[in-house]
Amino acid sequence: MNQDPKNQKPNNRPPQKGDNSDNNRSARTIAILVICALVATLLINTLYSTISNSRFSQISYSEFLTMLENGEIDSVEFSSNDRILILTKEQALQPASQQSIYYTGMIPNLDLAPLTERMTQLGVDYDTEIVEEASPIVTFIVSWILPVALMYGLFSLLMRSMTKRMGGGMGGLGGIGENKAKVYMEKSTGVTFADVAGQDEAKESLVEIIDFLHNPQKYAAIGAKLPKGALLVGSPGTGKTLLAKAVAGEANVPFFSISGSDFVEMFVGVGASRVRTLFQEANKVAPAIIFIDEIDAIGRTRDSKFGGNDEREQTLNQLLAEIDGFDSSKGVVILAATNRPEILDKALLRAGRFDRRIIVDRPNLAGRYQTLRVHTKNIKLAEDVDLHKIAQATAGAVGADLANLVNEAALRAVRMGRKAVNQQDLLTSFEVVIAGTEKKGTVLTDMEKRIVSYHEVGHALVAALQKHTQPVSKITIVPHTSGALGYTMQMPEEEKFLNSKEELLVELQTLLGGRAAEQTVFGIQTTGASNDIERATELARKMVTQYGMSEKFGLMALSSVSNPYLDGSTMMNCADSTASAADEEIQKLLSGCYETAKKLLQENRELLDEIALYLLQKETITGDELMTYVNASKQRLTDGEPASADASADASGETPAQQ
Repeated sequence: MNQDPKNQKPNNRPPQKGDNSDNNRSARTIAILVICALVATLLINTLYSTISNSRFSQISYSEFLTMLENGEIDSVEFSSNDRILILTKEQALQPASQQSIYYTGMIPNLDLAPLTERMTQLGVDYDTEIVEEASPIVTFIVSWILPVALMYGLFSLLMRSMTKRMGGGMGGLGGIGENKAKVYMEKSTGVTFADVAGQDEAKESLVEIIDFLHNPQKYAAIGAKLPKGALLVGSPGTGKTLLAKAVAGEANVPFFSISGSDFVEMFVGVGASRVRTLFQEANKVAPAIIFIDEIDAIGRTRDSKFGGNDEREQTLNQLLAEIDGFDSSKGVVILAATNRPEILDKALLRAGRFDRRIIVDRPNLAGRYQTLRVHTKNIKLAEDVDLHKIAQATAGAVGADLANLVNEAALRAVRMGRKAVNQQDLLTSFEVVIAGTEKKGTVLTDMEKRIVSYHEVGHALVAALQKHTQPVSKITIVPHTSGALGYTMQMPEEEKFLNSKEELLVELQTLLGGRAAEQTVFGIQTTGASNDIERATELARKMVTQYGMSEKFGLMALSSVSNPYLDGSTMMNCADSTASAADEEIQKLLSGCYETAKKLLQENRELLDEIALYLLQKETITGDELMTYVNASKQRLTDGEPASADASADASGETPAQQ
């Protein structure tokens, strides 16, 4: 089960390489400063060049001669790049920083003597001394090659410094090929099997691995080999990662943890490099445990029919080669976790690689009780807390759900000003998890409240008047953040793993009881039954296509579960015409259940009105209050007399209106 963070043991491991956040922050700061300095330098040079060139305007050589004859020129300077720089008399009166200078190219092989003689006659100052500029090659090197080399040197120095601070090795540019596995040495995981509840079967399968890591000679003496790998399979939140950490904690060996997505990069070959590095590091400190979480990120089936990702396939190939290559006698064990085993490559699951598949399933009643005990061991509980009832109410919940439930209960106790969590806190937090918190800002009209009241009582009454149903524990017409304007909660008396056709039919009738009540009382159909219809349709479809409960199709399976550990989605395995006929059978099944529910409510219309009116007054009633009305109605039918206050009294002597 997933452990609540505050229930985990403190992590007393010594600082590992890459754990120094101050060094990482310092390296990032240096990188930012260097980049900012380079950008600023480039901007300044560009700005300076732009400002300098803005002072020059080009004219033709004939325009220059015309200006010279008209007496507009103050001075002339001959440049080495075959240009003449010209300052007019008008610009000479301006400050030096604001002067605009004309320039023109010189005519090739021009004899300067006539030109200089004419400028002397006109009184124009000129300078014929030509200053030789640097070679174009030298200019190119200084302007382009040197800055690039300087930037590359600074960047390399920076990355080398960051790699040293982060404890990396030859990771390539920026640590692209560097192994990003987290290494926990010996007891640093802080998790043992005592912290894992509700997964006894999975723990038994892993105990042998721990024993081998402690006593490998015992197995070697008889010639036995430890399985190289074990695949943990289960729904999200069942505790697969926690189990892997518990194995490392029990064995007191180094624990290498990495996610499958950490292997995949945009650069081809990087993932394969990381796989090699990971196994090399594990072999150095063997015995050790390698844990790959979400292995389906790299272990997906290789299928060229839909195209492929070369990087992912290379990473998978390297992983297969490493598993085959390392010696299991050294004590290196591979654990992997996934909730999508159906998409894994068959080569990954064959014998000699991941030999064992360990199912980490949703806990049963006893498992949920043990899980609640683990999550509440650091929680102050009131004397009225009964974890058995909470475990019974949370059928189908995984460890993460139960941890969240306990935490929500503790938060509620603090909000209510109590110093201990009571039973009501746990029950309320369970409702928060499944239905959300109450929406105090939602105001329904009187008509809407009546419709919602009859709708919810329709569900409850159909369930209460029939056999093979789960008892109703609560009915409310208070809107919640999940979008529900009200809900009816049923709590199982015992945990069941099989359902008969009769039980499923009653469940369908209960789901459709809300719409049946709306139609019976108001003669209308509202959107409030949308979720009920969706759930009923899904259940009816499973009855027809999976469970073999259809008279028309008999024992024929028309669909299969494609993803059992995530959403339980199904895939049709039949012809289109058969699927169309299955839809007709589903519609027929739903219509029959709806008519049964509607008939049941019509026959008990008086009881429906009484309970709906009572629910309108109190907004929330318990299952016991509901059964008080139902039992009183049965008593009236038995006696053949009208209902009285005494007949509807409960064991405490109070009528429902007095409760």
